[in-house]
Amino acid sequence: MSAMSRFETFAHLPRLPALHAPRPRLCERLLASTSRLRLLCAPAGSGKSVLLMECAARRPSDCTVHWLPLGGRERTVAEFCAMLADALGIAVADEEGLVRALAAWNTPTWLMLDDYCRRPNAELDACLDRLLNASSSSVSWWLSGRRRPSCNLPRLLIDGELLELDANALAFERGELLKLLAQSPLDWPGDAASRLLESTGGWCAGLRMALLEPPEWGFAEYGSGIGHSATLAAYLDHELFSSLDAEQIEAWHALVHLPRFNAALCDHLFGNRAGAVLLRDLQALGSFIEPLAEQPGWFRVFAPLASKMRARDAQAGRGWHLRACQWFAAQGEWQTAVEHALEAGQPEAAVSLLQHLGVEHLFQGRNVALLLRLNREVDENLLLVSPHCMRMLAGALLFSGQLDEAAACIAEQARFLPQPDAASQQALVAYWQAQYGLLAHLQGDSPGARLHLREALDVLPESAWEQSLICYSGLTQQALLDGKLDDAQGLNREALLLARSHGNLLMEAFLELDHAQILEHRGALLRADAVLERAQDFLAPQARLASPLLGRLALRRGRLALRQGNDERAREHYQYGLQEARSCGDYRALFGFLGLATLDANRRAFDSAFDRLREAERLMQMRHIPERVYRAVLLQVSSSLLLMQGRSGQARHALLRVLKHFRGEHAVQAPPATLDLIPRIEWHLALAELYEGEVFNARQRLLGQLHKAREAGMPALEVEIHVALAECEYLAGDLDTAATQLRDGLTLANQINLQQPLRELQLRQPDMLRALGMEDGDDAVEGAVGPLSQRELEVLGLIAQGSSNQEIAERLFISLHTVKTHARRINGKLGVKRRTQAVAHAKSLGLM
Repeated sequence: MSAMSRFETFAHLPRLPALHAPRPRLCERLLASTSRLRLLCAPAGSGKSVLLMECAARRPSDCTVHWLPLGGRERTVAEFCAMLADALGIAVADEEGLVRALAAWNTPTWLMLDDYCRRPNAELDACLDRLLNASSSSVSWWLSGRRRPSCNLPRLLIDGELLELDANALAFERGELLKLLAQSPLDWPGDAASRLLESTGGWCAGLRMALLEPPEWGFAEYGSGIGHSATLAAYLDHELFSSLDAEQIEAWHALVHLPRFNAALCDHLFGNRAGAVLLRDLQALGSFIEPLAEQPGWFRVFAPLASKMRARDAQAGRGWHLRACQWFAAQGEWQTAVEHALEAGQPEAAVSLLQHLGVEHLFQGRNVALLLRLNREVDENLLLVSPHCMRMLAGALLFSGQLDEAAACIAEQARFLPQPDAASQQALVAYWQAQYGLLAHLQGDSPGARLHLREALDVLPESAWEQSLICYSGLTQQALLDGKLDDAQGLNREALLLARSHGNLLMEAFLELDHAQILEHRGALLRADAVLERAQDFLAPQARLASPLLGRLALRRGRLALRQGNDERAREHYQYGLQEARSCGDYRALFGFLGLATLDANRRAFDSAFDRLREAERLMQMRHIPERVYRAVLLQVSSSLLLMQGRSGQARHALLRVLKHFRGEHAVQAPPATLDLIPRIEWHLALAELYEGEVFNARQRLLGQLHKAREAGMPALEVEIHVALAECEYLAGDLDTAATQLRDGLTLANQINLQQPLRELQLRQPDMLRALGMEDGDDAVEGAVGPLSQRELEVLGLIAQGSSNQEIAERLFISLHTVKTHARRINGKLGVKRRTQAVAHAKSLGLM
């Protein structure tokens, strides 16, 4: 029987699974390729053989397919050549004969080698390499396996002769999974696809096991609850452990407990030099060891699989966690060492390691979440070992917004008084004042915040410069809340100079958030975004450590993009910032929900917007955030949505509830990061009064707010009030005054590139622009385009200095063509035609 007839009877092809979902995304990519080698390299259960089967079934009519089921077994060169010669019908079965035959081959042919040798075999790989190089262009090689053969793959890649799909490429995507679920007899819940992708990572075998055993993969609705998958255990025994020796199996079971590892850590865990070899062998054997893209040289076991295996035997991992804790502590990675100490069941060791953490560490990685976990899991008396431990815990509680717990923790520091000497005593009191001042600031106690932050700043030792920066930031926010923008700018400049003198990019980025807020309230939205973009850029190389700050930067950039009318970019920033803030334990996740709710309202998806607000409230309650931190801003945004829907009575009731907390004898300040909260409440309340027929009261309230906005030098707020005044006059029937007010507001809006107030006006009064004779195409309505990039700002700065294009190219190390492109884009974005006009307009926008 010929090789082709064997193919046609499907004798050696794998059978399709019972629930099979075709994957045209991958199949068409493979079929369209003209590469000499199509390589599918991924661990067991990734769907490699089935994908080859799909492609074979769609072969061109003039193409012959030869399927070699190698079964992953180790073979000699002679055995491999004999199999290949038999499949091709070549009489000479040695390598030399195969080379000659393949070189002269002129019939379109696919050679499909399924499940190539799993264990490293240098001789076999070298033979395959020679056959690949010798074969004519009529021969296409298709190879699936759990390891990459040691062929000259880089050369094939450079020559365009290699198409490789790895485990990530082979993982199921949402659309493919939905097709698979549609074939299942079970009635899956609406969020099943998301839950399955999270629990399996899109791993084909994992998905099929989850369809067979829903309770064991997180679907308690189909059974008694989450359990341990017996099918998974049996699968790994057969597909993975059967090809490993006892030492490799032990090492693999140890590594599933570690979130990340490298060769040096493996040497520490499994013995000097032996550990690195074990790691390399496990990688080569396709044992679900995957590299961490953002951390070169570091690896982890495929996360969903590691999670399942850890759950099976958590107790066994404690010893490995303890050894990992020792290694990370020796490397100075204190936060990771603390995590491993907790996992090892060693709370004393975890607390002792806190002595090595400082204020800066609160803005790194998941340290806040780690400290909060310590607070939950460790005996309270164990944490009372030193003032430093209490300060770190209080800092984490303040960062997360758990103000009541933070107050108790700060008060506990009094137990360490008196100190044995005057210097220590003064330092302890200064630290206490710094944290108490920040607590007062977050609680809305303005006099207490200013007093304690200023006094702490005066006496904190030089070694506590990070804590001093926190004090500067608190005082900057206090000045902003009082509308004293010049004072805020002076404080922020001092703080930035101190951070830069210590070369600390992390703390500098933290202070740039205040800088951008000052610029935003001055109306320099483009420049504020450029400041934040620059901060993101210099934190990018340490993204894993800087994730809390990157989250806050993204949330602030989301707000700026939203206000400038760039909804798509705003959504990207808000989603990223929300994700980071939630995972880092930052209470400012609240602003991610609020921003996304406003974006939903922009497209009239009010149900979705209110859902976001409810989700934000649930998160705040679950994390024990006091209502004074989030309730006011939540109600303000909710009222804005109600006004857009014409529900003025409900909006007025909510706004009056909020406003009473900021007026009268026991008034408090607005929460930080919501500096325009009270003015926005005032003009929203004016709109509610307007809709209730109280035109005079609404007009007077708005005129008072307009005067305050002008005095404070806050043009963005001035635009919003102008727009509200225009709406007031429009509803009162004075169309000429309404048009004048609106044009005044929009002229100022165009100068600072502010678009959101007009969007909200159109949602509240969709017919107003037409009634005033100001259609969407009116020049006064059209806003400026997107902000300048950091490079464009650099080019514009040199233009302002009188530099020629050639001089700019030399200064910035870019081509003359690139300079001209930047100059053209700058003119387009600023809506001007000449360089001098660009400079003048940029200065008016606060960019220079």
